[in-house]
Amino acid sequence: MLNEQLTGFAFNQYPDFSELGYEVIRELGRNREEGRITYLANALYSDQQVVIKQFRFASENVDWSGFKAYEREIEILQQLDHPRIPCYLDSFKTSENFCLVQEYKKAPSLAEKHSFNPEEIKQIAVSVLEILVYLQSCPFAIIHRDIKPENILVDEQLNAYLVDFGLARIRGEEVAISSFAAGTPGFMPPEEEFGDFLTEGSDLYSLGATLICLLTDTRSVNIGKLINDRSRFDFQQLVPQLSPRFVDWLTKMVEPKLKHRTPNASLALETLKPIRVVGTATAIETVLGKIKGGKQAVVIGLASIGIISTAVSSLMISRQSDLVRQLQETKQCVACNLQFAYLPNINLQNANLQGANLQDANLSNANLQGANLEGANLEGANLKNAIMPDGSKHE
Repeated sequence: MLNEQLTGFAFNQYPDFSELGYEVIRELGRNREEGRITYLANALYSDQQVVIKQFRFASENVDWSGFKAYEREIEILQQLDHPRIPCYLDSFKTSENFCLVQEYKKAPSLAEKHSFNPEEIKQIAVSVLEILVYLQSCPFAIIHRDIKPENILVDEQLNAYLVDFGLARIRGEEVAISSFAAGTPGFMPPEEEFGDFLTEGSDLYSLGATLICLLTDTRSVNIGKLINDRSRFDFQQLVPQLSPRFVDWLTKMVEPKLKHRTPNASLALETLKPIRVVGTATAIETVLGKIKGGKQAVVIGLASIGIISTAVSSLMISRQSDLVRQLQETKQCVACNLQFAYLPNINLQNANLQGANLQDANLSNANLQGANLEGANLEGANLKNAIMPDGSKHE
């Protein structure tokens, strides 16, 4: 019995790094692979708190991919300089350990129990996107590859910090076959699961999945329950208070196909900022959401003198409402302009839409079976789950 107690004490005793200039305060967490432990420590010569990530060579069932991840993380961190990415400070090796030392941020991870309202979650999203804009604007764009609640810290002011760059890669860099699908299931974009090249949009998928976890109060381990048999997230019914524009924005973040997903963090951030998260979008918000780049500033300026309200009323409300009503009643809308129209679930079976402008229209779940779309412009249209003229279902 005494031997068991002594063994337990020795196992729980913190490592002594005092000769290397660090005093361990407490354990912060363990990785699933044996031998990877994270500690909070004091730096004895600078009166600074730091994080020490330890890899134990002597651990049973040691997974050497953990050591490689630490090496990779150091290589990436040494290239970065951002106030919300904890910086690399030091590394050292003993006979039994390899340790990476990083700046400590006093902020819990999103994996801990929180209660954020939707607007606060938007603020967190903006903060993370700002970090991703920085990573994607580096001389060689960096893809994190493991964005999830556990790897995002958030302080009391809702500033987000991105940690754990052990899986990070430079865009276009060849990834070893053994590291394919190295991210976390549910947060990992489909292109990584299938071993395809990753892009800036790959991290957006993971961020979108993280936001869905927060909005639906879903734990990371249960995220798979929100993904349907078509590999799409079903979350809208769990948060009916979300505005249609925010749902559309989030849906584009987690599109399984890269070509339909928001392509980069800069565009995702620019698009998100003017969106109201809760409630019904106003006509002005709808227009602003469809106008790209610096043109939004011009529109906002016009709004301040009342011009935009007149344009929205006459163009978006009156004209387009009449066209939609005509389409629903007669199934005829030849060469009409339905650009940006919001038409989810509409029944357009056998409708004549020859030459119609449906650019950026929302036609999700619409029935287009037998419809005449000859010469129609469907560029950027949301056709998710729509039944196409030939009877097939658009994925």
